[in-house]
Amino acid sequence: MSTPTVDSAVNVLADPSAYADEPRLHAALGHLRSHAPVAWVDRPPYRPFWAIAKHADIMEIERASNRWISEPRPLLATAALDDLTHAQQQAGMAPRTLVHMDDPLHRVMRAIGADWFRPKAMRDLKIRVDELAKIHVDKMRDAGNECDFVQEIAVNYPLYVIMSLLGLPESDFPSMLKLTQEVFGADDDEYMRGTTPEEQLSVLLDFFAYFNDLTESRRRAPTEDLASAIANARIDGEPLSPVDAVGYYTIVATAGHDTTSATIAGGLRALIDNPAERKRLCDRPELMGTATEEMIRWVTPVKEFMRTATEDTTVRGVPIAAGESVYLAYVSGNRDEEVFDDPFRFDVGRDPNKHLAFGFGVHFCLGAALARMEVKSFFTELLPRLKSIELTEPPELAATTFVGGLKHLPIRYELWN
Repeated sequence: MSTPTVDSAVNVLADPSAYADEPRLHAALGHLRSHAPVAWVDRPPYRPFWAIAKHADIMEIERASNRWISEPRPLLATAALDDLTHAQQQAGMAPRTLVHMDDPLHRVMRAIGADWFRPKAMRDLKIRVDELAKIHVDKMRDAGNECDFVQEIAVNYPLYVIMSLLGLPESDFPSMLKLTQEVFGADDDEYMRGTTPEEQLSVLLDFFAYFNDLTESRRRAPTEDLASAIANARIDGEPLSPVDAVGYYTIVATAGHDTTSATIAGGLRALIDNPAERKRLCDRPELMGTATEEMIRWVTPVKEFMRTATEDTTVRGVPIAAGESVYLAYVSGNRDEEVFDDPFRFDVGRDPNKHLAFGFGVHFCLGAALARMEVKSFFTELLPRLKSIELTEPPELAATTFVGGLKHLPIRYELWN
C-alpha cells in the first residue's frame, strides 16, 4: 500500500452522526476538497478506505467501471456486517442487489427492469403519480394546519408509487415502510432494529422471506406489474435464482422509496428556509424542472457508494493499490466549488446542474426518471395551493453513512383549498 494522506476531517465519513449535523459535515468536506481530496480513512469498526471528495475524481472513477468495481464492497458497512453478509450471500441466504453487481451480470440484470423506467412507461405512469400527489396534498389539508411532513406525507407518497409499480397490496405497505426504514436506518437510534450484525442482517432476511413468496406467487399467476416481470425474467434461458430475484425487488422497493421521500422532505425544507426562491418558483412554475434537480443536489439522499480497484492506479496523483477501496463522497462532490457556482446557495433555476446524486456511468440510478417525476408532480400540486408555511420545531436528520435525510420536519401551514 502507498503512504497515505491522512487528515482528521475524513473521520466524518465514518461517523453516522455527522450526516445528522450538516454544518459539521460540510465544514469537514469543504476542508477535504481544499486540502486532502484523496485521503486515507482508518477508523474501526470499518475496514480502511480512501475518501474521494472532488466531483471530477468521482466522475473519473465512475466512468472506469472495469478498473473500479462494486464487488466486494459496494457501500460502507462495518467489517463484522460485511463478513456476515458475504457469508450469507455465499450460502444463498441473503439477497444481493444491482449495486453489488458488476458487468457483464450487472448489464443483464439491469435490463430486466429497464423498460419499466423508460420514457413511454413514465408517460403511462404519470397519471397515477399525479393522482397520488393530489391525494397526499389533500391529506395535508385534511390534517389541519400542522403535521410532521416527513412521517405523515413524504414517506408515504413515494411508497404508494413504488408499491403500485410492483403491484403489491396496500395492506403490505406499512410493513414495507418499516423494513425500508430499518434497512437504511441501521445507524439511527430511532430506526435501527438492533446493534449487532445479526440483528441488522435480519432485516434483509425478512425482505428475503417476503419477496421469495412474491416470486412464487407471480410465477404461478403472472400479473401486469414489475413484480411479475422480475419473477418471470430469464437469463440464458434460466429463471432468476431466488437470491437474485429477491435482490431485485429489494433495491426497487427500498431505493425507489427512501431516496425520493428524502428529496421531497429536504426540498420542502429548502423552500421554507429560502422564501425568496419559493416565491420565485411559485411565480415561474416553468422552473420546476431545474428546481427538482436542485432539490436532488441539495439533499443528495445517497451519500456514497464504494468501488474497489482491480489494478494499481492513481487518483489525483495518489497511488492506490489493487484491492483497495474508495469511498465516493457524493455529498462533497455536489458542493464542489469548481463545478457549482455558489454551491451553498439553493437556486431553483440552477443551470447547468451536473450533480452526482443519481451516480454516473453504468450504475446510474435506474429509477432516476421516476424520482424526478414524483418530485415535480408533488411540488406542482403543493405550491399553487400553499398560502404560508413555517417550521414549528427544528428538523431532525437521520444518522447514516449510506442513504438518508430528514426523519422529522414539523411544519405549520395554510393551504388555499
